[in-house]
Amino acid sequence: MTRTLCFALLTIIGCQSAPKEVTVTYRESAEDFPNPERGFYRPSNANASKFDPLQETVLKGYRSPTRTGKAEYDVVSTLVYRDFVLDDFTGRPLTEEFLSQVKTDFNTARAAGVKLIPRFTYTVKTKEGKCPDVSICPPYGDAPKHIVLGHIAQLKPILQENADVTAFVQMGFIGIWGENYYTDYFGDASNNNHQKKLLDANWQDRIEVLKALLDAVPQELMVQVRTPQIKQRQVYGIQSPVTVEPLTESEAFNGTDKARIGFHNDCFISSPDDYGTFDDYGNSATPRKSQTATLRKYFAADSRFVVVGGETCSDDYSPENDCGPAGHAEQEMKDMHYTYLNTSYNNDVNNDWVTGGCMESIKRSLGYRFVLKEGIYPSATSDSLKVKLLLENVGYTSPVNARPVELVLRNADNKSIHTLTFDTDIRKWYSGDVALGGNFPLDGIPAGTYELLLNFPDSHRSLAKRAEYAIRLANHEVWEAETGYNKLNCTVKVR
Repeated sequence: MTRTLCFALLTIIGCQSAPKEVTVTYRESAEDFPNPERGFYRPSNANASKFDPLQETVLKGYRSPTRTGKAEYDVVSTLVYRDFVLDDFTGRPLTEEFLSQVKTDFNTARAAGVKLIPRFTYTVKTKEGKCPDVSICPPYGDAPKHIVLGHIAQLKPILQENADVTAFVQMGFIGIWGENYYTDYFGDASNNNHQKKLLDANWQDRIEVLKALLDAVPQELMVQVRTPQIKQRQVYGIQSPVTVEPLTESEAFNGTDKARIGFHNDCFISSPDDYGTFDDYGNSATPRKSQTATLRKYFAADSRFVVVGGETCSDDYSPENDCGPAGHAEQEMKDMHYTYLNTSYNNDVNNDWVTGGCMESIKRSLGYRFVLKEGIYPSATSDSLKVKLLLENVGYTSPVNARPVELVLRNADNKSIHTLTFDTDIRKWYSGDVALGGNFPLDGIPAGTYELLLNFPDSHRSLAKRAEYAIRLANHEVWEAETGYNKLNCTVKVR
């Protein structure tokens, strides 16, 4: 039903045959468009030794369809992965100059209308040598624990001040690329070290770093770890088995460490165990061993309530990482509740999704994607406004961060705004049908004719009025780009 017909029904409310309610149906759109905190991200590095700051014009351009590197596909992006490489500070505190540069990057992101996924690492370089792993040999170049903890303490004020333009934070700090594997100080479980597992002391050191980062990051944001066992050992202890229980809905979104630790898989479908992602790394009393089936099951259940993202890393596992029916890339993203992926790496894998015909579906489905199906509204009202909305989340998962869900009444004559807030948690709008209802008192709202709109603004006051940070519905003829509102295409008369 169009807005014109809806208004026509409302104009005959004085007739005995006038309906008490109006039902409006909506058309789904297949368009790929930018939405906050989801989708393909754009990667960038900033080496402390030669800092290359973010550029506002470049970041703004990411909202338009563009491609990078060897990609054979265009993407629109609202997420920027920012790897701050602390290569100048492996043995000393961060300088005020560097901290100022980090602050500037967050300010640039805010001006451009994007959010950052920050990771802090010490090295992204590898070197060949006469070691068992040949192409990656020690020393690796990361920093000892006391330096790491000192840096986290220095970064805490910046992370706290910039919660609004931070989508989520990756653990980083330990090992090459911050992936917690090839490390000089936290237990080398690679073939280059005779122990080939992690000892209790190694786990304790890693847990201290993760706890410090969780404390430094604003409590409303999640921190992602590289492997599911890192979370298990932090939550349940160093002796915990891989069979511990995953997060449940009753435990989710409550600000505890268990509810805040998500995952980034930087070798998505690259081997049967995703290059060690699903390994049990042992402890002082137990050996390292593969636990792919058990940890995949844990990951799938836990990830329903925490953020998951990452990147592909090797095309050697084709066709398993291809589109169906030969591969299971889309099914894996759905089962593991992926919110985002790297657009630039590995394009040998990602480009196969273009030739296989599933890339467009992946672009639309990463994270959340809300389709408005139907709305039921009163034809006229005086004391209260009762609305019923039926939506469907056709994405892989729900939004990661909390935000209001608002019904906006905009006066048709003077354009004044009145905002009513639904009692709902958008983080629990899981894949599938979503029923949204509200019965709002109209105290203080003057008589008149009002347009109805749906608004999903950012939860931070600094961004709440900015359309770039509001969620757009996947429907035709609803989006107002200038306001960030979604038109419900119905007008209600308040008497």
